[in-house]
Amino acid sequence: MSLTVAPPVLRSFHSGRSSGRPPRPRVLMTVRSSNTVSAAPILIKLQRDCATPLPVLRHVADAMAADMRAGLEADGRSDLKMILSYVDALPTGNEKGLFYALDLGGTNFRVLRVQLGGKDEHVVATEFEQVSIPQELMSGTSEELFDFIASGLATFAQKEAGKFCLPQGRTRELGFTFSFPVKQTSIDSGILIKWTKGFAVSGTAGKDVVACLNEAMKRQGLNMRVSALVNDTVGTLAGARYWDNDVMVAVILGTGTNACYVERVDAIPKLHGPNSKSGRMIVNTEWGAFSHGLPLTEFDREMDAGSINPGEQIFEKTISGMYLGEIVRRVLLKMAEDARLFGDCVPEKLRMPFSLRTPDICAMQQDSSKDFEVVGSILHDVTGVSPDLITRKIVVDVCDTIAKRGGRLAGAGIVGILQKMEDDSKGLVFGKRTVVAMDGGLYEHYPQYRSYLQDAVTELLGPETSKNIVIEHSKDGSGIGAALLAATNSMYQH
Repeated sequence: MSLTVAPPVLRSFHSGRSSGRPPRPRVLMTVRSSNTVSAAPILIKLQRDCATPLPVLRHVADAMAADMRAGLEADGRSDLKMILSYVDALPTGNEKGLFYALDLGGTNFRVLRVQLGGKDEHVVATEFEQVSIPQELMSGTSEELFDFIASGLATFAQKEAGKFCLPQGRTRELGFTFSFPVKQTSIDSGILIKWTKGFAVSGTAGKDVVACLNEAMKRQGLNMRVSALVNDTVGTLAGARYWDNDVMVAVILGTGTNACYVERVDAIPKLHGPNSKSGRMIVNTEWGAFSHGLPLTEFDREMDAGSINPGEQIFEKTISGMYLGEIVRRVLLKMAEDARLFGDCVPEKLRMPFSLRTPDICAMQQDSSKDFEVVGSILHDVTGVSPDLITRKIVVDVCDTIAKRGGRLAGAGIVGILQKMEDDSKGLVFGKRTVVAMDGGLYEHYPQYRSYLQDAVTELLGPETSKNIVIEHSKDGSGIGAALLAATNSMYQH
């Protein structure tokens, strides 16, 4: 029996076991689930606890809008941090010249250059490279890490040729995507709050990360400066806005999740200092921390209690790719323990946290074969047994229940952002075309999740209003978005 369980691209939203599997001989031992009837009450309760009817969606959307307002009043007033990006000038398409981007957010960093040709030529050419960060630098000194990054940038810059042209006498300008907690103080400065994602670099906390990078580039003799510090969600909005002036919101749904949007500065009471020239600014919601009115189950609470950040990031733990597969695993473990779903013995592999990944549940939901062969293969990998057809169908129902709740809640969150913008602009959002730019592997590769998200938006807004709200995939827009923000904040005239 030769199977292709999931396309390799699914790995982009959750790392781990390979999505493709070699041919597997048909396993003779099959679990005959005479006990699937006793698993039914667990499934029914799960579906009831995860239900997202319209009143629940409306409550979540309203609570999201209320939390946004509270977070804009003052820091600490809301679960949502509502971080000011200081991005008040968005790409228009008129930008010209050569610009660079650096994306640092994990064990690799990516460098990119783009040649912009203005309204007539737009993006003339792009190039990028990815560089792995040695493990020892992730726990070394600040100077060592930034010198390594600046050295990679310098090597990349030396390969400038062909369509990439820096006018004589100019300094290269860089958009810096930095996906760690920072307190941004201007478009080109931000104080590191703390390292996350396995980094424990000494000597950086409390320092301006832009100054750290600029100094390292100077030590390398590299003629380049940071002109914009952004996070990946802000970069996604900027990248999408370059091609479409109606983009007002950006959402990332991948391993984690976040959203940002274009806000009026007169609706940001906590903003102090010089007013924005445009009267608008991108606000980074950090919506993963939202928690009000969410339909949670015993499995969510157990997972949260055992996490490294209990009580935090509840919305993210309900809707993002890091967690959907783990929630399904916990449900199946209970069914195995209480209803003997996989036979008399509980499979030891099923007890291992995160052994079932979100790409796996996505692949199982897309299995259209008559006897759910893909489902059987994945479950064999995870449990070590080959369950019968009835059990496979129950597992698919569990996957669908968790994905449906996640997609619909994400849709309600989007409507909450749009509703807040609509209320403050007195009808200028829903009455015209408004685009939500989406990025992230979960959204890109999980069609059922995408469909559930869109359904929730349509249900909440109604058929007429929802026609004006366009939810578009903006693949990998954050990298070029950072370069575009370097262009819009250039010290040179375009």
